[in-house]
Amino acid sequence: MSLVIENVNYVYMSGGPYETHALHDISLTIEDGEFVGLIGHTGSGKSTLVQHLNGLLKPTSGRILVDGLDLSDKATDKRAIRRKVGLVFQYPENQLFEETVEKDIAFGPKNLGLDAAEIDRRVREAMRRVAIDYDAIHDRSVFELSGGQMRRVAIAGVLAMEPQVLVLDEPCAGLDPRGREEILGLIRALHRESGATIVMVSHSMDDVASLAGRVIVMNHGRVAMDGTPREVFARGEELRAIGLDVPQAVELAERLRERGLDIPQGVYQMEELRAAIAAAVGKGKRHA
Repeated sequence: MSLVIENVNYVYMSGGPYETHALHDISLTIEDGEFVGLIGHTGSGKSTLVQHLNGLLKPTSGRILVDGLDLSDKATDKRAIRRKVGLVFQYPENQLFEETVEKDIAFGPKNLGLDAAEIDRRVREAMRRVAIDYDAIHDRSVFELSGGQMRRVAIAGVLAMEPQVLVLDEPCAGLDPRGREEILGLIRALHRESGATIVMVSHSMDDVASLAGRVIVMNHGRVAMDGTPREVFARGEELRAIGLDVPQAVELAERLRERGLDIPQGVYQMEELRAAIAAAVGKGKRHA
């Protein structure tokens, strides 16, 4: 299922004294099954853009097509679109409210009018996909869980709707290193198992480098770059100029080149950097 963004502009508080042009003429196509990392400094328009993908925000001009359906068309069933495009906000655990884990995850499927057996199947499957033991915690209060567990339950609630596109806005925000690694592993497994399209907003260049197959860079409401991680992270000076970092592997590779080590351009992941260092050291020994 493709997402097509055509000439989208968005203005907050249009016509007022605090009018802000948040998106400027954005045109993008996200294909079925892609894993897209969306990066940019604070205020670059990332979160505003992803809230357009399931109709939470309506473009001031331009249009969004989800599987060929125009979200601006009054005839388009917005509820059906939101079943296809699941959005996980920053700190999604703040939206948990039911008495138990099971009831919270079941809330969305119940609103679809599904029967009890189908709701139960979806709840159990969603919990499995986020690596939560149904028997152990399904009847516990969500507020008794750890931060990482609450984050998983919140994601499970979106997965229980069985979306074809999953949009994650800073999914690791506020988590400790262990919780962060667990959530990243979960996202990686979700993409591998389901083949669903994933759009992940992140401030972490390392997270994006390890997961995404495509990187879109936002700057002041515009698309500044769009390409593979290798292509985008090779433009380190440009990224720094707009207030972004580069992955640790890119920075280390730059420093090693400055010291004379023959590290190829385009290295952006730690695994390939280690291999490049070993090859460069081995080459140096042979020439010694």
